[in-house]
Amino acid sequence: MKTVKLVLGILSIVLTAVILFQSCAAGIYDAIGSTGQSSGMAGFFVAILMIAGGIIMIATRSQIKPGGSIAGMILFLLAAIIGFTMAGSYADLRIWAVWCLIVAGINLASLCAKKKSE
Repeated sequence: MKTVKLVLGILSIVLTAVILFQSCAAGIYDAIGSTGQSSGMAGFFVAILMIAGGIIMIATRSQIKPGGSIAGMILFLLAAIIGFTMAGSYADLRIWAVWCLIVAGINLASLCAKKKSE
């Protein structure tokens, strides 16, 4: 599970750059098009939560205590909720929200695996 958390943490950090670029474009579209949506800002928040969750996953991948898995799961679930509810004109945000749900599920599985091994 250590390797999986390391790989997912690195992928989350790398994907953050893509999300930030897309959310800037979506924010400009929202501003110029006067759509009244805030999907660009939602993408920014999802990216920030993903980078924080990725760092936590990397830093706590070999910890025995469940704090890192719980914190990562909460951050990725929060990012998924923001992504699904505020996608608007930024349709790719739903894809990143699904990614966040998958990573939150991996954190939950890691948490359950740690409880079983004790």
